[in-house]
Amino acid sequence: METQAYGSWPSPIDAALAAAHDGSPGHVGFVGGEAWWTEPRPAEGGRRALVRRRPDGAEESVLPEPWNVRSRVMEYGGRSWAGAEGPEGPLVVFANFADQRLYAYEPDTAAAAPRPLTPLSGVGGGLRFIDPCVHPDRGEVWCVLEEFTGEASTDVRRVAVAVPLDGSAAEDRSAVRELSDGRHRFITGPRLSPDGARVAWIAWDHPRMPWDGTELLVAEVRADGTFGAPRVFAGGPEESIAQVEWAPDGRLLFVSDRTGWWNLYRGDASGGGDGAPVCPREEEFGGPLWQLGSGWFAPLDSGLVAVVHGKGATALGVLDPETGEVVDAAGPWTEWSATLAVNGTRAVGVAASPRSAYEVVELDTSTGRARVIGAAHDDPVDTAYYPEPRIRTFSGPAGREIHAHVYPPHHPTRVAPDDELPPYVVWVHGGPTSRSPLVLDLEIAYFTSRGIGVAEVNYGGSTGYGRAYRNRLREQWGIVDVEDCAAVALALADEGTADRDRLAIRGGSAGGWTAAASLTTTDVYACGTIIYPVLDLTEWAAGGTHDFESRYLDSMIGPFDEVPTRYVERSPAEHADRVSVPFLLLQGLDDVICPPEQAERFVSDLEGRDVPYAYIAFEGEGHGFRRADTLIRALEAELALYVQVFGLNLAGATPVLELSK
Repeated sequence: METQAYGSWPSPIDAALAAAHDGSPGHVGFVGGEAWWTEPRPAEGGRRALVRRRPDGAEESVLPEPWNVRSRVMEYGGRSWAGAEGPEGPLVVFANFADQRLYAYEPDTAAAAPRPLTPLSGVGGGLRFIDPCVHPDRGEVWCVLEEFTGEASTDVRRVAVAVPLDGSAAEDRSAVRELSDGRHRFITGPRLSPDGARVAWIAWDHPRMPWDGTELLVAEVRADGTFGAPRVFAGGPEESIAQVEWAPDGRLLFVSDRTGWWNLYRGDASGGGDGAPVCPREEEFGGPLWQLGSGWFAPLDSGLVAVVHGKGATALGVLDPETGEVVDAAGPWTEWSATLAVNGTRAVGVAASPRSAYEVVELDTSTGRARVIGAAHDDPVDTAYYPEPRIRTFSGPAGREIHAHVYPPHHPTRVAPDDELPPYVVWVHGGPTSRSPLVLDLEIAYFTSRGIGVAEVNYGGSTGYGRAYRNRLREQWGIVDVEDCAAVALALADEGTADRDRLAIRGGSAGGWTAAASLTTTDVYACGTIIYPVLDLTEWAAGGTHDFESRYLDSMIGPFDEVPTRYVERSPAEHADRVSVPFLLLQGLDDVICPPEQAERFVSDLEGRDVPYAYIAFEGEGHGFRRADTLIRALEAELALYVQVFGLNLAGATPVLELSK
């Protein structure tokens, strides 16, 4: 082993390699007996491709560039495609990102290209569709329509609709048949009972977010195909129902957190009551509904249920609802995405581990055998360069527990001098009602293989640890998250793991908020990286963001009309003068969730002050960077910030970042 200072170690993991492996497959499903899913394509403008697995095991991209299978409903999108086996082969319906229209495509026929099923609209954000389900016998696809009625981001309605598969609605909005009454602000896609007599879906309204409280609605399906008056089967203001499906026997299966944990329940839709637990445990069988069409369980024909569960989403298992027994699949995977599909005895999901990126995994529920069937992880470098994470629990203010993943610097041929402590960067996840998964991330390895440690903090408010842990952030955003991140950073320094003078913080979206708030309220960090952040709460409350999160602050900060000064006191944009350390601010110019105006005002308020910073804006990028060139530039700029602030002597070419004042 060669002795070399932290931050100067040579690494084969460059920004281009990390960018090429950014993102993960998602939204798995079956078309006939074939497994299909979507995959990111950073090198193709950041589009999401639709991929199928042929019977011979070959993977095939179904749609060429520039088709981009991605919906903008609620801006975070979700399940944007569905399929069925037709007389001439697969029939798939998908939302195309560029125009948000639904398209139908039969890839095994002589069809030249996908054909549009829905019209365009020039009003506001137009017409958008998500969470589709193809009903060939009805000649329709059922889904959720998001329709803008004006130019404001909150001028919007959402309703369940039936779109004809014959294309008759492509130019005629009136041919899109509305199924539900539109009484709720937000809904999930309708799920039809096995006998076709009933339909179920989830709904909620402002100011609640779906992890605060939702309602499970059930309605009769009328002879004309529309829905009767819905009744509330379960849920309420303080009960979050995250998913609903029908069991083969006609009973409802749903995930509720009424006990403080998202557990699976079962109930008779035609009777009274609101369901009974089938596997009560202090762990999660569901998660936050950021994207419509997310799924943590899927009923099998046998009556068993495939489930993703754990403290987080750490296992894929088969649940017997009669006994409550769960048998987990064997394998190296320790993290499962919120997507699951079944066909016969097969269950397909997306999984990863600290040594492997996300890949498509199939479980044969009859044998318990699991195998990778798509997007297989392939180590692009020697695995000796991968970080070795440690699952830690720290003590925060008032002795509260703080969960974190600590990634020490790691290199196969380098060690640091005995008298040197490494720099560390605290990574803050977005959401904030979300969490950092414990998976292989080449962006983390980009830093750790050079001798810079990373600590991912699942601060109070994060998911995976029950409702009480989530609720720690109620009216405490900008306080609990900031305190928890600082507590972890300082604990690492106090125990001799990290260099107290070389601590940094970085985060995107809500994580960008926490990073910015940390720089304006604490002296813990020597620098920070702020990525497409929330900066001005008052502007958010006044309509400065999209509809889905426009009332999020009611729970995270408090109702604006009751605590207006709190919005000012906690906003980093109001306290730019308190920033005293260098920072990097990265922003997408097409971001409608955290608009660039906030970032631009933040840096303009620093003019004339002796604070080094860099502001880089990316054209064509929204909330979440997807293009390879953007990802490369952003990662290299972040490393360049740490090189300058921490005084690192980086091996090889040093990325350039000009800090202005």
